[in-house]
Amino acid sequence: MDSSATKRVVLLVASLSSFLTPFMGSAVNIALPEIGREFGMDAVMLNWVATSYLLASAIFLLPFGRVADIYGRKKVFIYGIGIFTCSSLLVACCPSAGMLIGLRVFQGMGSAMIFGTGVAMLTSVFPAGERGRALGITIAAVYLGLSLGPFLGGVLTEQLGWPSVFLAVVPLGLIVFVGAVWKLEGEWADARGEAFDFAGSVLFGLALIGLMYGFSQLPSLTGAGMICAGVVLLLLFVRLELHTPSPLMDVRLFRDNRVFAFSNLAALINYSATFGVSFLLSLFLQYIKGFSAQTAGLVMVAQPLVMTAFSPLAGRLSDRVEPRLVASAGMALTSGGLLLLALLGSGTPIWFIVMSLLIIGLGFALFSSPNTNAVMGSVEKRFYGIASASLATMRLTGQMISMGIVLIVFAVYLGRVEITPEYHPAFIFGVRTAFLTFAVLCMLGTGASLVRGRVRRRQ
Repeated sequence: MDSSATKRVVLLVASLSSFLTPFMGSAVNIALPEIGREFGMDAVMLNWVATSYLLASAIFLLPFGRVADIYGRKKVFIYGIGIFTCSSLLVACCPSAGMLIGLRVFQGMGSAMIFGTGVAMLTSVFPAGERGRALGITIAAVYLGLSLGPFLGGVLTEQLGWPSVFLAVVPLGLIVFVGAVWKLEGEWADARGEAFDFAGSVLFGLALIGLMYGFSQLPSLTGAGMICAGVVLLLLFVRLELHTPSPLMDVRLFRDNRVFAFSNLAALINYSATFGVSFLLSLFLQYIKGFSAQTAGLVMVAQPLVMTAFSPLAGRLSDRVEPRLVASAGMALTSGGLLLLALLGSGTPIWFIVMSLLIIGLGFALFSSPNTNAVMGSVEKRFYGIASASLATMRLTGQMISMGIVLIVFAVYLGRVEITPEYHPAFIFGVRTAFLTFAVLCMLGTGASLVRGRVRRRQ
C-alpha cells in the first residue's frame, strides 16, 4: 500500500473509532435518569455509571500507550476495539446496577486501548505540515459522536429503552474491527525492545482509584483520607518514573519540554472545566424542565454541532498560526459560556441555554485541535505513543476531576438521595455552584495555555 493510501486508511479507521467512544459517553448521559429509575440508584451511584468508565480509561491509557509503542499500535488498537464492542453488547443485557458499573469498567479499558493508539498512528503517517488538518478531522469525528449522542441517545432511550444505547455502537465497532484487521498495515512500534514499567502502571492506577473514590466519599474523613493517599501515590509514581530506565511516562518531558508540559496542563484544566456540562444539563433539562430524554438531547446537541463544524478549521489554522494563540482564544470563549450557565434557574429560557452551549462549543473547537497539534508537534517520533496517551490521560483525568467536582456538589447539597421534586431547589443551587467552579477553572487554563511557548520555533 502506498503512503497516500496508508494515510487514508489510518485516517478513516482513527476517525471512525474516535466517533465511537464519545458517542457512547454522551448518549449514556441522556439515558442516566432512565437507568437510575430502573435500578433505583441515588445521585452519587448514578454518577458512578459515568465515572467508572472514565476511571478505567484513565488507569489503562498510559500502560496501553506504552505497550503499543513497544509491541505495536495496530495490535493494541484492534484488541481495544474488540473489548469495547463486546462489553457494549454485554452491558445491554446486565440485570443489576453493580454488573452494569463493572462492565462499564471493561468499556473504559477498551476505550483506553483505542485512544492510546489512534492519534499516535495518525501522527506516525502524517508529516508536520499535514498533521493539523488530519487531527482536525479526527477531532471533528469525536465531536460528531458528541453531537449525535444526545439526540440519538434520547430517541433510543425513549423509543426502545436504555439498553438500545449500548447496542447501537456494536455494528460500527464490528466495522472498525474488520477494517483494521484487513486494511491497516504496519505496527508502528517505535520503542520495540524496551522494557515495560509494571510497577509504575500499578502505582498510577492505585493513585487514580484513591483520588476518585475519595471524591465520591467527600465530605467524610474517609474521602479526605483516600484523596491524600492518592496524592502520595501520585508523588511516588513521579519519583519512580524519574529513576526508571524505561518509564511508563517519561516525566522529564514535562520537566524539560515547556510546550509539552503546559499544553498538557491546559488540556487537563479544559476538560476539568467542561466535561460535567453535559451530565449536569442532562439532569437539569429532564428533572427541572420536565423534558423527555429526546427533547433534552435536541437541546444539548447545539454544543457538539458547533465543535464538529469548527474543529477542522481550527486544526488547519493551527498549521499556519501559532497553536497557543488559537487555543487560548478558545479557552477564553469557553469561560464566558460557563459563566452564563452559572446563572441557570428553573425559569431560564431554552434560548439562553442554547446560546451558552454554542459559545462553549466554539471555544472548545478552537482549543482542542490546535492544542493536540502543539502536543504532538513538540516531541520526537519515538514519543508519539506516550504523547498521545499522556494527552488522552490529561483529557480523561480532567473529565474525572470534572465529575469529581459534581460528586462533591451532590454530596454536599443533596447527599445520597434520588432527585425528587422536594430536592430540586438544592439541585439547582448545586448546578450553579458547579458551573461557576468550571468557569474559574477555565480562566486559569487560559493562562496556562498562553505561557506554553512557541511550537513553530521548536519545529
